[in-house]
Amino acid sequence: MDEQVDAVVVGSGVAGMAVAHRLRDAGLSVLAVEQGLIGGECANWACVPTKMMVRAGDALAEARRVPELAGSSAVEADWAVVARRIRDQATHCWDDSRKAAELTGKGIRLVRGTGRLQEGGRVLVTGDRGQTRSFAARATVLATGTSPAVPDIDGLAGTPYWTNRDAAELTEVPRSVTVLGGGPVGLEFAQILRRFGADVTIIEAADRLVDREDPEVSAFAERTLVAECVRVLTGARVDRVEHRDAGFTVTLNDGGTVASQRLLIATGRAANLTDLGLDAIGLDPRAETVDVDGRLRAAPGVWAVGDITGHGQFTHVGTYQARIAAADILGLAVEPADYRAVPRCVFVDPEIGAVGLTQAQAAEQGVRVRIGRADIAESARGFIHHVGNEGFITLIADADRDVLVGAVSAGPAGGEVLGLLTLAIHAGTPLSVLNSMIYAYPTFCRAVEDALRDLVAADPVR
Repeated sequence: MDEQVDAVVVGSGVAGMAVAHRLRDAGLSVLAVEQGLIGGECANWACVPTKMMVRAGDALAEARRVPELAGSSAVEADWAVVARRIRDQATHCWDDSRKAAELTGKGIRLVRGTGRLQEGGRVLVTGDRGQTRSFAARATVLATGTSPAVPDIDGLAGTPYWTNRDAAELTEVPRSVTVLGGGPVGLEFAQILRRFGADVTIIEAADRLVDREDPEVSAFAERTLVAECVRVLTGARVDRVEHRDAGFTVTLNDGGTVASQRLLIATGRAANLTDLGLDAIGLDPRAETVDVDGRLRAAPGVWAVGDITGHGQFTHVGTYQARIAAADILGLAVEPADYRAVPRCVFVDPEIGAVGLTQAQAAEQGVRVRIGRADIAESARGFIHHVGNEGFITLIADADRDVLVGAVSAGPAGGEVLGLLTLAIHAGTPLSVLNSMIYAYPTFCRAVEDALRDLVAADPVR
């Protein structure tokens, strides 16, 4: 017999829990279904632990810059400090009992197992021992997240390759690492591991790193990593992987080989939709993502939030969607989701932030644009900052509407400067207003004013 609840949330990552808490705060009875760790990828293996790693690597880099700024320094990296902080402060040894207690303490019911959609607003939950329970709800929210996408490469299966989860649980830095994939995850781990002493090679099949961004971003990312002696191979496809006691050998399509102690797979992520029962609500079970409308509705009585919706694999997108989905479930008036100004960051040093359209996307959409640029190193704050001041601001404006439609902020605190640009794009702030602002001196944000000045003088292009 079905157990009745107001809402079932399948998946207790950040997005799922954001929905669950909002619904519970509104007085609904809420059931959370989770087969893994509460907090999902972000809290346990991605955003939080990896940014602790980034922080540690940045501290090492800053210490090594002391001779050019303040005297002398001697730096000795110790990964045990980083691993201990991740274990004790972020993940509690990958034990989610505290998170579970917080969840149930708020009145949210937690059931361990996998959830599968059934007809009539029901969810069948199967526990780890095969026991099943059926729940009926007027609202079901899908928030099952993503998992590492491992490519089908000859010889790879069955080898002890790493994904981001293995790297997040790292207790000792290897002598050498090959990173397969030149996206944000691959770049961040490459710099982290290099700063802690590993020899690192990045292999990327596309002709440039972070190829979803404009070429200037790719070039900046490559220069940044190469300057720290990371080997970067672009336009390189892997034919075969071999593993022996000494480590991995990766054979490329041109016959070249790359040998390393460890191999990290960072070639993207795939939505966790298998066995979710999407066909029960009329959706394609073979789809790569769950199609949703502006209020995150996937089907009558079913909503989806987070990575599985295909609107960007970012925690901030998932929590944004959670607010909209919860309001819609509660029958509250809410504006539909607007993805014009989704910020995206690569947490290398210097940071790379981007928001809105790339120049290529603007051209595809037929937008007549003006481009404005500023060099961070040539700004007042860049001069003061000195070593480690590489970076740039690029502004992409709609020449007919006189508003920003895209921007890049690369440099020290690049992700923080991005907040100003995200607001400008989201609000459709006229360029005249941005030009009339007072920008604090000497801040990195002031380089935005320099880029605006360049933009005003630029000729429109399509």
